Amino acid sequence: MRRKIPVVLMILAALGIAGCGGSTEALRFYSLSLPAVPRAPGNPYPVTLLVGRIEAPPILRDDRILYRTGANELGSYKYRRWAEPPAELVRVRLLRMLRGSGKYQSVTDLGSSAHGDYVVRGRLEAFDEIDSATIQAHVVLELELYDQTAGQTVWSQLYSHDEPVSGNDIPDVVAALDRNLQQGLEAITAGLDEYFAKNTHGKSEVSK
Repeated sequence: MRRKIPVVLMILAALGIAGCGGSTEALRFYSLSLPAVPRAPGNPYPVTLLVGRIEAPPILRDDRILYRTGANELGSYKYRRWAEPPAELVRVRLLRMLRGSGKYQSVTDLGSSAHGDYVVRGRLEAFDEIDSATIQAHVVLELELYDQTAGQTVWSQLYSHDEPVSGNDIPDVVAALDRNLQQGLEAITAGLDEYFAKNTHGKSEVSK
């Protein structure tokens, strides 16, 4: 019996040490900023827009922040996550930008009871960190305009860009993805504005 006591104590001590070192890392969540949108002066285009679904691969419908280590390999951070799946973050920002611009008679969610002339919808193909010689924030997004009266897509635009990351930490990656997405949506909504400038009777007719 005397010989067994030290062995038991050693086992209990070892378990205690393992327990102290086995604590899990805390989850951290990140969101994108919602920058103010400068409102356009004058009359809006005589159209009503509905913002539809932003499609995405299954991996982008999850909330984990992704990183890319090769042309065909994606991984995810276990404890670093988005507050919402990236496709939903994109949709919310797009809705805010179109609504806040003041360029359209109304901008509403497709899921609402409102009716619209056009549906703006799209697909998020990439929203991740690229690990190479330098770290890049990778965004690939395509939006299209669906004419509900004509029953066809009348306009689309693709944005693909890698934004340099200024540091090596996750907040730096998030900030670069935020900037990249904002630049992309600004370019795409400018293209949408150009389409309506060429394909409506003009803002001046709305005030008559």
